[in-house]
Amino acid sequence: MAQRFGGTHSPTGPQGGDRAPVTAQPLVAPSFKGRKPLRHGAKLNILFILPLLTLLTAFVQPVSAMAVDLAGAATMMLSAWLTRDGVRAEDAFDERKVARRPAIPRKIFGAVLMGAGVGLLILGVQWNVAAAIIVGGVAGALHLAAFGLDPLRDKGLDGIDRQQSDRIARKIDEAEKILGQMTAAIKRARDTALETKVLAFEDTVRQLFRQLEADPRDLNQARRYLGVYLQGARDATVQFADLYARNRDPKVRADYDAFLTDMDTNFAKRTRAMLTDDRTNFDVEIEVLRDRLSRENLRIEG
Repeated sequence: MAQRFGGTHSPTGPQGGDRAPVTAQPLVAPSFKGRKPLRHGAKLNILFILPLLTLLTAFVQPVSAMAVDLAGAATMMLSAWLTRDGVRAEDAFDERKVARRPAIPRKIFGAVLMGAGVGLLILGVQWNVAAAIIVGGVAGALHLAAFGLDPLRDKGLDGIDRQQSDRIARKIDEAEKILGQMTAAIKRARDTALETKVLAFEDTVRQLFRQLEADPRDLNQARRYLGVYLQGARDATVQFADLYARNRDPKVRADYDAFLTDMDTNFAKRTRAMLTDDRTNFDVEIEVLRDRLSRENLRIEG
């Protein structure tokens, strides 16, 4: 005969005292929060896959055709690598208010190499130089149409002292390397919430970069932030990652989390202070100009 179940965890079972409390685990922020996907990501992945497809047929051909096909595949792989770096360089160029054009037009070189690689593949099949040149040229043109040209002009450098802008560019490049080392270090801790917080701190630091690019005169005010303070944040992150990876001490994690909050707050305050100084200088310039115009008009009327 069937019997109704009435255990501890059933709806009709005992409630309260004998039941162990259950604590929900806090949700962990995804590690990709705050990150931007790479432009042309899908197309770039296709560029890396296409050369690998030639390996399916390259080794079943005569030696000469195999050598040409492998050379074409290697050339196409180099094109994909250059194109990806070109897209990243263009994104960094677009993000900055003041920037120099990339020293090497990687996307243009990538288009030339793509045309050469495709031409070699056609040559290995037909041994027709004219057909290889035509198809390779079309492939290079399509590559340029898909990914565009590299930035060919400097941006935001009109009327800016060249030497001063070079100093700003060098300082920001050095600071970007420090941020990259900081990102690599925090990944060793294997804590997605802290990784997200480090990314947020890096966004705050880059707002300071953009302010310096807009007004290089602020460099003296921000020199310690780009140097001593940022290097200290990196060193603290490296030491935390090594220590936390060994013992997972929650006290160590809490201290580092509070440290990150303080650093983010102080860098944000420095950026706001520079913006306030710029507004103050702007107001002073307007007031001085108005005063001069007023005195000039009085002189003319007199």
